[in-house]
Amino acid sequence: MINRIGQPLSWKTGYRIFVDSMSDLFHRDVPDAFIDRVFDVMERATQHTYQLLTKRSERMKRYVNRRYPNASCPGHIWLGVSVEDSRVAWRVDDLRASNLEVRWISAEPLIGPLDAVSLAGLNWLVAGGESGKGARPMDLDWTRDLRDRCVFAGVAFFLKQLGGVHDKRGGEKALLDGRRWTEYPVVKPTTIGRP
Repeated sequence: MINRIGQPLSWKTGYRIFVDSMSDLFHRDVPDAFIDRVFDVMERATQHTYQLLTKRSERMKRYVNRRYPNASCPGHIWLGVSVEDSRVAWRVDDLRASNLEVRWISAEPLIGPLDAVSLAGLNWLVAGGESGKGARPMDLDWTRDLRDRCVFAGVAFFLKQLGGVHDKRGGEKALLDGRRWTEYPVVKPTTIGRP
């Protein structure tokens, strides 16, 4: 396997990079030393925006608060938690308790309402339906509720896909009440929050 952790350091153009999009950096089998290497590169390659997503919110909170005890994780590193329904709303509490500038929720697949989830302290919410064989339907009223609450709270809202068994209805087909919602958070440049 080729070690690609340091590749972003050589890219001059700034990119939006989804770190570990098919895995979880905060999984219990990932050593802290490896997470340190990933964060070392992200801190140095400030021309990029990094998106990290986890279901292991407790470990993320412990790691981030240990790494940035007196300041926030830099604003070009966005950390988020997966919240598919209100049963896992506690992950958002861990997110809010983490020393971060940018906090986000991935409500994908959205399989239930998130009415028990407060949007306070969040910068971004990405929603989407489940797709593929056996996909559970996403109720558009759940999505409307999230969109309306995001608009009211000033949280950027991004609808990735509507979901479905045969056609996930993503991209230009992901319309909610006739509109594409593809907002991103506006983040001010920051310095590295480590001593």
